[in-house]
This record gives sequence, C-alpha cells and structure tokens, in this order.
Amino acid sequence: MPQFFTNLLRNLRGARGTDMRVLCEELLSQRGEASQTVLGKRIIDQYKAIDSVARLEFFRMLASRFDIDQPAMQKAISAYQREPTPAMMAVLGAAAEPPRQELFRRLNTAPGGTEALVGMRGDLLHLLPMYPELAVVDADLKHLFRSWFNRGFLRLERIGWQTSARTLEKLIEYESVHEINGWPDLRRRLEADRRCFAFFQPALSGEPVIFVEVALTHGMANSLEPLLDIHAPVLPLDKVDTAIFYSINNCLEGLRGIPFGSFLIKQVVEELGAELPKIRNYSTLSPLPLFARELTLKDDVPHGFTRACMSRLLAEFSSEIKKEAGAHDVVDAFFELLKEPLAHQRVLSAPLRRLALMYVTELRSGTKPFDPVANFHFSNGARLESIHPFANTRRYGLRDSFGVMASYRYIPEELEENHERFVRDGDMRVSTDLQHEQRIAAALWRDKPEKNKSPKPAAAAQKSPAK
Repeated sequence: MPQFFTNLLRNLRGARGTDMRVLCEELLSQRGEASQTVLGKRIIDQYKAIDSVARLEFFRMLASRFDIDQPAMQKAISAYQREPTPAMMAVLGAAAEPPRQELFRRLNTAPGGTEALVGMRGDLLHLLPMYPELAVVDADLKHLFRSWFNRGFLRLERIGWQTSARTLEKLIEYESVHEINGWPDLRRRLEADRRCFAFFQPALSGEPVIFVEVALTHGMANSLEPLLDIHAPVLPLDKVDTAIFYSINNCLEGLRGIPFGSFLIKQVVEELGAELPKIRNYSTLSPLPLFARELTLKDDVPHGFTRACMSRLLAEFSSEIKKEAGAHDVVDAFFELLKEPLAHQRVLSAPLRRLALMYVTELRSGTKPFDPVANFHFSNGARLESIHPFANTRRYGLRDSFGVMASYRYIPEELEENHERFVRDGDMRVSTDLQHEQRIAAALWRDKPEKNKSPKPAAAAQKSPAK
C-alpha cells in the first residue's frame, strides 16, 4: 500500500476503535475519496475477521441504524403533495433511499469492494430464512447489484483449454449441475464440438459470474450420457446442426436473483449463429431438480401431487403398473416400482413423462412455475419441446427426478413474443408434439375431464402452435 494511504489509515485508527457501527458512520461522514477508500477497506477487513455471530449483529445494525429516516420521509411526502415539482420529487427520492445504499456504494470504492459486497450478500442470504427482518438489507444490495452487474458492464468470453488455469479451476469449482470430475472431464467439455461461454465483470478479475456449457450435435439430444462421456468421439463441425445447452451455472451465491442468465443465452445464440450458420436448433437438456421431492409429498401439498391426483393421472397405465409391481392400488404400485426405477424403465417411462409434464406446466409457486429451471427458460422466451424419461441415469439424476429431463427450445424469432406472453398471461408455450398429452393430463390434474368430446386445451396450449 502506498505510504500516503498507510499514514491515512493510521490516522483513522485509534479513536474510532473497531466498533463497526462507528466505522460505518465515519465512512458516511467522510468527504475525501482517499479517506473513504481506506476506511472502506478497514470495514471490509474487519467484516472478514469477525465470526458468524458478529456478522449477524452487523447486518442487524445495518437494518436498524441505517434505515430510512421515517420523519424525514413523511416530511418529504407532505412537501411533494403540496408542491409536486421535479425539485420536490428529487427531495422525496433522496429521503426514500436508506443510508445503507450510500454506505454500500462507498464500501464498493475500496480495493476488492465489489467482491466483498457480493460475499456479504452470500452470507446474508443464508441468514434470511431465520431472520426475515434483514430483508431490507438484502433489498438494497440487490438493487445496487442490478446496476453494477447489468449487461453493459458484463463481458462475454469463450472459455477454452488455453484459458487461464485459475478460470478453469473456477469452472470445476462452480459446476453445480453436472459435476466435472477432474481435468480429463473438463478437457472433453472444451473440445471442438463443445463450447463454454462465461460472463465476467471487470471488478471481479478472473471470476466468472455465470457460465453455460454447450454440446454441438447432429440432431436433438434425448439423453445426457453422450454429452458427458469423456470418451465420446469429437463430432466434425460440418456435421453439426444443433446446439444443446446442458449446464448453466450461476457462480456466486451473493448474485442469486440477479437476472443476467437470459442475456447470456441470447448472446451465446448470436455468437454460435455467427460462427456456425448451419445450426438450426438451439435447445437445452435440463434437469427437473425438485420433481422427485414434489412427487413423493402426496397429500402434504393440497394443490400438488395428491394421492387422488396421482390416481387420475396414472389410471391409463394402471393395469400394467399394478401387474409389474404385484400390488392392487395403482399409486402404491407406482411408488413401489420407483424404488428401483432402472429395473422398470419400460413400464415407468410413459407415466413419468406425463407426471413430469404436469410438474413443469401445472405445478405453481404463486403465478409462476414451481420448477425454477422451467421458470428461467419460459421467462427467457423458450418453449417446452419434449420430456425425456431416464435421460439422466446417474445417481443424482435418479435421486432428484427419477432420471427425467426436459428440453426447452430457443427459436430466435419467437423469443420476444413467448417472453411477453409468459410475463403478461403466464402462457407457457409447448411444442405441437406435447399439446395433445398436455390437454389430457391437465384435465385430469384439475379433475375436470370433459365428457363426449375432446378435452379443452390447457392455458399453455390455447394459442396457435409455435412453428
């Protein structure tokens, strides 16, 4: 550290001690940029040194002592009501911003400030379920991160075998969908018929913010294993007509909920289209991370996979399921077979496809799809293309979804319209191949089958079929 800053830091010590509240108040009172930078670094260093109990108290202090000044806020509201001018609106806006936000801006000027604040939010997110009063602190950090990590500040890079070892190590560390088992595995994922793209933010040197892994294939993929097999032959690029997005990873817990994943996929589609114009299909092979859990809750969730709902959805397959399991009740028989799903693939495939289709398109969290992966792709303008039973027979795939995966297809000319329909009406587009099955299953899900005529189309299929 330059001598000037060393001397300044020495002068800022002593009287202010190590009390985080006092240090934060001092940071907000500083006018000189150099003093702000040094004091911000001191706060960051001290935060890193304290234990989890002290960090909880730090966040509580931020929530209470650096919140909006309510009397000043009410005064500004009254002033604006009397005189609704741009000047009064500015006063109101200033009063509505809690001092925490300016504190975070000043902490961000310290060396490593952005990285430290992202780490702080990661710690905070772990505390929120137990201490919901800290949500106001999270709201301020999330508000600032939406600006600091918007598309204009992100840099897209293709990751290859020649990329720095530090970044490659980060890929291995952050891969949370399909674990990378060492350097040979990573190297296969970076071969000529594979692509990996990542967003970087200049303030996080060498640290990817989010990355996507792509397999270049001939035809659509309905199974994960060929994409991850390190011994699979490399497909010549002149044979490629499809790009399969098989793993998307947000790298930093502190950036959870910051919506830059959609920008990544759309830009990667543009990059691949420019490099390989023969590509006609852009699709995913996506996990259903909570499918197995929701399926086995039964009557614990009244609007989910209740026993009555399961009986209706499985009725068409009842005789074969009961015969295979040697049981009299179709639901009991179905779950008996799921104890060893690989041994009963022939019988389980069609029922699992139907149940997974309902999980994606009917199970809701409020007005949104319950499945976070489905919500991500629908909100980005993709359509549900197909459901693949036993596409992932690895241990974690069987554990999370009994092996079922889904394909969401990105059709560039439809993305904007699909996105608007989803945001405005909750319209989840599905492929023509799925619409008939969806109509039948949705009527059973809602327990409203129509007699003597074809089932009424579900909301997601009422629109004209996507091309």
